[in-house]
This record gives sequence, structure tokens and C-alpha cells, in this order.
Amino acid sequence: MSDALVSPAVGGALWAAAAGTCAVAARRVERHGDERLVPLMGVLGAFVFACQMVNFAIPGTGSSGHLGGGLLLSILLGPDAALLALTSVLLVQALFFADGGLLALGCNVVNLGLFTSYLAYPLVFRPIAGAAPSRRRLIAACLAAGVVGLQLGAFGVVLETWASGISSLPFRSFVMLMLPIHLAIGVVEGVATAAVVLVVRRARPELAACAAGGGPRSLRSLRPVVVGLALAAVFTGGVGSWFASSRPDGLEWATAHAAQGEVAAQGGLHDVLARAQRAVALLPDYDFRAAAASEESAAPPRPAWPAPRVGTSVSGLLGAALTLALVALAIGGLRLLRRKSRPTR
Repeated sequence: MSDALVSPAVGGALWAAAAGTCAVAARRVERHGDERLVPLMGVLGAFVFACQMVNFAIPGTGSSGHLGGGLLLSILLGPDAALLALTSVLLVQALFFADGGLLALGCNVVNLGLFTSYLAYPLVFRPIAGAAPSRRRLIAACLAAGVVGLQLGAFGVVLETWASGISSLPFRSFVMLMLPIHLAIGVVEGVATAAVVLVVRRARPELAACAAGGGPRSLRSLRPVVVGLALAAVFTGGVGSWFASSRPDGLEWATAHAAQGEVAAQGGLHDVLARAQRAVALLPDYDFRAAAASEESAAPPRPAWPAPRVGTSVSGLLGAALTLALVALAIGGLRLLRRKSRPTR
């Protein structure tokens, strides 16, 4: 979600909601989290970052979608660690790649993370999957939770845009476009999540205990899973990103069709944050600055699919590494605070 759709009041309120929820999640992870899951948490965040770079075309619509990753993270890590990992992904995207607005960052955390981790996962996935899900029940649970999570997030975007009141997007038309297109994306999200969870469960069955809601009880070495996911993140970000669809994503497609391409008014805080984002972004739009500026000014057609680009590959690898580092930094900070808070004798 970009800043163009969000007013300072709505953006600030959602920032506060996201920050408060992340603080509670961090406290729970620090108190109850298994430290052996920290490497898995980092590489899963990196993997989700890489997967979000690969947009897939939605046939017959002229639109595309990408995986959110919140459900996958929740199943394998639990909702609290999942929210922190996904927040790290969104923070890296906004700061270093100018993807998603700074004012809208709280909205994106709520729409992509909170709704999935604390609503779709516990209220849809867990009841369907049960404590020891069969293959069919696991697939059904992932499909249902994937669809529900994406529908909640899409409706959240509409509500936040409507409450902001700075956009020309009519509420009814926006809803009628956002929900169907994200229904298709949610189906793909569920299928992809089920595929990854089944592979991980085959490698380390004890991780499937997260489906019961209590998190892994007895973890053997997670090294094979961590290494496998790290390699998958490197390949997806470095090579898989070449195959991303050039079609607009579901939100861009819906806004263009709902208001014939008109967007929200700019000015004031929006301009300040836009300049700040451009200043700190290392690889805006997942490409080198010179290439991104040239493409924006000349507006040439996108290269034929697939589109091998050094800038895209560097963005995928760097973004995955930054996400992993941010997760590790956050967990390290929690450990340090815990040690300092312990009473001395």
C-alpha cells in the first residue's frame, strides 16, 4: 500500500496499532520463544522477501499478484514470531527499495501481518488442520486461511483508503475490484504455503507441531531446513525474480480501474516522506538508481519475459540478506534487554 492512499491521521493510527502489536509479540517471543528457532525465523523472513519479488500473472485480468507469506510464517514459527519476521520484510522493502509507503507502513503490517497471524491462522487454519493434520487437511487449511487472510487484508486496504478521505476511489467499486482479484491471489497463496509446509514437514516433522498452536516442542537440528530455505531464498531472489510478471499488482490494478487511473492528492507530509524514502532507498524499484531513473523518464516498454537484470538479482540477494540481518538484530536486542532486566544477586 502506498502513501498516496493514506492520510496522516489514518497512517499514524495504524502505525500505533502495528507498533503496539509488534511490541507485544516481541515480548512474547522473548519470554516463550525457543532460541533454536532464531535461524529459521531469519531465513524464513529472507525467503518471504524473495518470494514477494516474484509477481505471478492472473489470467484474464491483466493483473498480477505475489505471495504475502504471513500464513507460512505463522504455521512454521507461530503468530508472534511471524509478525516480527514479516514486519522486518516490509521495513526492508520500504526503506531500501521504496516499495510501500513509509506513512502506510503501519497499514501494510496490519493488512499483511496482523490479520493473517492473529485472525486467519488461529481462527481458520488451526481448527481445520487440527493437532496432527493429514496431508489433505493441511492443504485444505492452507487454502482456506490463505483466502481469508488475503480477503481481510484487501478489505483493510479499502477501509483505510475510505477512512483517509484523500482518494477519489469510490468505496463500492473499490471493494468489488479488490476482493475478487485477491480471492485469486489467496488461492495461490494457500497452494504455495501448503507446498512449502509439506516439504518442511517431511524434512522436520516436529515443526508441524505449530499447527496445534503450541509451537515446536522437541526440535532436532534445524540445519537442513535452514540451509534449504537459505538456498531457496538465494535462488528465488537472484534468479526467480527475472520471471516476475510486469503486470500491475492487484492493488494497482484495482485503483486504476476504480478511478480510471486517478490517485490521491499529494502534498505536505506525503512529499516529505516521499523525498526521505527516495534518499534512503539503495535500489529503488529493485534496480540500480540510474536504471530506475532512466526507465521512469523514458517510460520504455518492459523487456520480454523473462527479464534477466543484474539490478533485480542484486536487489533480491541484498533484500534477503538485510531481512535476515534485521531479524537477527531484533532477536539479539530482545536477548540483551532480557539480560539487563534480570535482577542481580
